[in-house]
Amino acid sequence: MTQQQSDVALIGLAVMGQNLVLNMNDHDYAVSVYNRTASVTDAFLAGPAKDTRIRGFHDLKDMVASLQKPRRIVILVQAGPAVDAVIEQVLPLVEADDIIVDLGNTHYPDTQRRWAALREKGIRFIGSGVSGGEEGARYGPSIMPGGDPDAWPFIKDIFQSISAKADGEPCCDWVGEGGAGHYVKMVHNGIEYGDMQLICEAYQLLHEGLGLSYDDLHEVFSQWNEGELDSYLIEITRDIMAYREEDGSVLVDKILDTAGQKGTGKWTGISALDLGMPVTLIGEAVFARCVSALKDERIAASNILSGPDSTISGVDQQAFIDDVRQALYASKIISYAQGYMLLREAAKEYGWNLNYGGIALMWRGGCIIRSVFLGKIKEAFEKNPELDNLLLDGFFKEAIENCQASWRRVVAKGVEVGIPMPAFTTALAFFDSYRRERLPANLLQAQRDYFGAHTYERVDAARGEFFHTNWTGRGGDVSSRTYNV
Repeated sequence: MTQQQSDVALIGLAVMGQNLVLNMNDHDYAVSVYNRTASVTDAFLAGPAKDTRIRGFHDLKDMVASLQKPRRIVILVQAGPAVDAVIEQVLPLVEADDIIVDLGNTHYPDTQRRWAALREKGIRFIGSGVSGGEEGARYGPSIMPGGDPDAWPFIKDIFQSISAKADGEPCCDWVGEGGAGHYVKMVHNGIEYGDMQLICEAYQLLHEGLGLSYDDLHEVFSQWNEGELDSYLIEITRDIMAYREEDGSVLVDKILDTAGQKGTGKWTGISALDLGMPVTLIGEAVFARCVSALKDERIAASNILSGPDSTISGVDQQAFIDDVRQALYASKIISYAQGYMLLREAAKEYGWNLNYGGIALMWRGGCIIRSVFLGKIKEAFEKNPELDNLLLDGFFKEAIENCQASWRRVVAKGVEVGIPMPAFTTALAFFDSYRRERLPANLLQAQRDYFGAHTYERVDAARGEFFHTNWTGRGGDVSSRTYNV
């Protein structure tokens, strides 16, 4: 290798791209960079990248020529058509066995498609999820690579060097073929939606319901961050509660209550529906954002529709705060249990060999959902790699049982005073459904058979044997074909 050859190239110098390049440079990798707008490249080289080994190019051909073989080209542009456009520009410039990496927030079916198409051309493709935001990109993100396994050895050292570390281990490892990496990142983001919604519900219960001040809330979240809820999202919530504007007023109180979203939570919910997995908490978290976006309608409705006074009274304040903590912890367990149910079903559907404990390790550091909690998930799958559900692991079973009474008190009190808790309540409903041997779906099947001759199975017959009843005496004995979508 000559001094002029770079180890890796990166296309796309927005915030994440610039910080990842600087991270690579810190770890002694020579990086070539390109941005569609040349002035961005020039400003980067004159600013943050000054006096580094980073080299900028205004021409893609020159950038590709600057790389050692096999060439490693990282794309970090807006997910969607922009990625395809860059790949089309790069393809005439690369050779067989060169490696193209998409580090964007891509929907996994797009990664599957690109992986298959590039494989036919002899180009090795990696689609990798990255989490951690601007700070993570600069100092150590969580990286979830998938795609062509033959490409992994050539990118492994770079990715594991720049990733976050948890107990000395890199928060980056191979996930699986095709779109597996971006799928795992999608589920990560879905869980992130759930965690954020749960924290928001705890905040509303304590602030609006119990009447805690923002100084009180800062103290509560500080204490929670010292225990089993220790996590990045609790940490930043603590800081948000303490943030004041120049006039001393609370900033979060002035922020409009309409939440944005970029689609990954929705993608998770759609995939869960497609695969028949009851990922109810993430679904409710997505819908909560949708309801928040109906601001004008909610303002109008607030002047027409009435409900109970949302003040929580008749409780010991400190005891209720602790109940909310335990309800949050129990609901968080449900969210991760559901997320892992979805990962397991996706692995079956797409033929991926996912390392569930390894995924928990990748999420231990650098990413938005990083928390001490994830270490327990890693331990659960190390003890039993075939674990069907986290709730069946001894640690999580005991944790749920210890939190259950508090969880029920919080949900009951919140319903009583009319504070919306879609995530808390759906988590408890899922738990109560999952732990029951018998559900009222027997009636549902009877209804389906009554109006549509959809058939049913019987408890006194073998599974897979279907029956139809002529409920009215007028329907006949012909039944519909039995299938599940």
